[in-house]
Amino acid sequence: MNERGSETLHASCVARDGRAILIRGPSGSGKSDLALRLIDRGAVLVSDDYTIVRAIEDKLIASAPPNIAGRMEVRGVGIIQFETAGEAPVALVVDLEREVDRLPPAQQSTTIAGIEVPLIAANALEASAPVKVEAALRHIGLKA
Repeated sequence: MNERGSETLHASCVARDGRAILIRGPSGSGKSDLALRLIDRGAVLVSDDYTIVRAIEDKLIASAPPNIAGRMEVRGVGIIQFETAGEAPVALVVDLEREVDRLPPAQQSTTIAGIEVPLIAANALEASAPVKVEAALRHIGLKA
């Protein structure tokens, strides 16, 4: 196994069907809220608020820092223990800071630790956000 580097990102992460969705944005942008709604729809927690990503071969692998593994801050409720996926290959990045284009001009991507990953912009607090993220994972997400 050839590890090419790692980073700790201010991002939450869930896995769906063995593929990770990295949700990044500033504090208060809805990272945990969107992750919680995706979990409610069948995703599994990888990490909340901070995620370690490692470039291994040609994949970006996401995992939780050990001190927060399996835990998620649910605003207004507290810190809750969740089932965790452990680690998963990143297939999609959801950016909560970018402006959401009605029809993006072209497929966008971002490079993390030297690995290019498909990217979408989303408004985490829209009711349809989890459905849009799942559709993006199916249609443009990297395959497992």
